[in-house]
Amino acid sequence: MAASSWTARGRTICRFSPVSCSQRRFFNSGRGFLSGYRPLPVLVATGGAYYGYQQYKRRDRADGAPPALATPTQVALYRSFPTRLLSRAWGRVNGVELPTWLRKPVYSLYIWTFGVNMQEAAVEDLRHYRNLGEFFRRRLKASARPLCSASCLVSPADGRIVHLGRVSSSEVEQVKGVTYSLEDFLGPQDGRDKVTAALSASLSTRAEAASFRDGLLTSPDNDLFHVVVYLAPGDYHCFHSPADWTVALRRHFTGSLLSVSPGVAGRVKALFCLNERVALSGRWRHGFFSFTAVGATNVGSIRIYFDRELRTNAPGDLKGHFHDLRYGEEPAKGGVALQRGEAVGEFNLGSTVVVLFEAPKAFTFSVEPGQSVRVGEGLGSL
Repeated sequence: MAASSWTARGRTICRFSPVSCSQRRFFNSGRGFLSGYRPLPVLVATGGAYYGYQQYKRRDRADGAPPALATPTQVALYRSFPTRLLSRAWGRVNGVELPTWLRKPVYSLYIWTFGVNMQEAAVEDLRHYRNLGEFFRRRLKASARPLCSASCLVSPADGRIVHLGRVSSSEVEQVKGVTYSLEDFLGPQDGRDKVTAALSASLSTRAEAASFRDGLLTSPDNDLFHVVVYLAPGDYHCFHSPADWTVALRRHFTGSLLSVSPGVAGRVKALFCLNERVALSGRWRHGFFSFTAVGATNVGSIRIYFDRELRTNAPGDLKGHFHDLRYGEEPAKGGVALQRGEAVGEFNLGSTVVVLFEAPKAFTFSVEPGQSVRVGEGLGSL
């Protein structure tokens, strides 16, 4: 029975109405979650932040000028916003089981809003997905993402190319004109000595490397390249291996969970270095290779399928720290071998992946910034 009450002439009047079994399960599943949260402050805070962000974008469009970089004070204020707590709350909302009768209208609204193509899903029946989390992490049909046979590097995710190119220095562009430090992004060389030595036998003779970038390269005939793919909320949320390679090190950086949309990435310098992220480093046939999944607002949960120890956005984590896990000192004697196109992990909603890799100087990209890509599409070749 459900109760409702109102006040009339100083008396409180209660009315009870019958509740179906499906509704009772829905209320019971959400009671424990909602008891610790006050929805009004959360809605006001998130709504205000979103409104301010939209107004800021509208001003730039009206002026016709490129967006200005945020000042250190603005970035500090942005980072002080409890995005980690909100992301954990959103994760709990995603886990609340929806009654069967409510699943189709809720998921249909999301599909209509973000343009999701459910015909690619392995299970098209919306009633199959018990909660929002299962719907976000839905699997695709085996034939939905064929691999490009002509390219040695394929797209690791569905999304949009934000930036790509050669890395000529230890500063990398996250978007055109806005950079971040390669060392801050991957972590200090001190913590990578054993892994780097395992990946390159010649590194011991290059102790006087001119820069962090040079220390990653295993051959003077190679260059360092990078590609950044942004996953929107409507995109397929799993990410795959872009090449055949071996993972030797997992480095988990605790940090903020700021938005990584191209609009914000164009304003906040070193955004990718501020956010929580999971960097996988190893080796492919041409030398150094790394794959980094960058967290974002409402995307505090980053899952790596072969790493059950990984826990992201955990309460009590201190920002600015990192934790290493080595899968093997030498790829030939350990590590995790991944095949091109193999499923590696998933985001809770959508975010960004950054691929940094060593390749011969003749390597060329076959895609351009701003282009939409899907898992398995060719990114470049020799």
